[in-house]
This record gives sequence, structure tokens and C-alpha cells, in this order.
Amino acid sequence: TPTRSGKSSWSVRSGHDLGRALAEIRRDRGLTQMQLAESIQLDRAYLASVETGRSVRMIEHVLRALRHLGADVTITWRPNEPT
Repeated sequence: TPTRSGKSSWSVRSGHDLGRALAEIRRDRGLTQMQLAESIQLDRAYLASVETGRSVRMIEHVLRALRHLGADVTITWRPNEPT
């Protein structure tokens, strides 16, 4: 959800939310899955499965633990800003 300050952000409640955020930020930066995967030394197919919410079991456990502890997880970034 875009904010007034020109940033975009998500409230992350699930692994699927996190994957969607990752995909949108990657596309905003003009990167393909292959380019990002190679730059972080990750298999492209695994990155794709995270972006689509298929491989998020560990992420789901971590988010559940954080929610149990009363934490909110938010991802914020500046669109089109170089890394």
C-alpha cells in the first residue's frame, strides 16, 4: 500500500505477503528473478517459489512466533530508488 511519503509498505502477516512484497520490490528495481537469484546466490526456482508463496514454511513459523510475541512486521521501501 503506497504511503504519502512516496514509500511503499506492506504489513506482513504470512509468507505469501512476504513473497508478494519481494516480487514487487524486485520488479520495481528492474531485476529479473534470475538476476536477483544470482546476486544473492540462490536458485532461481526457489526464489520463484518464495515469491508465489509455495516455499514459505520457515517464514510462516517465524511470523507466527513474532505475532505471538506481539510484534508487527512491516516492509517499507522507496520505489525506484537504487540499492
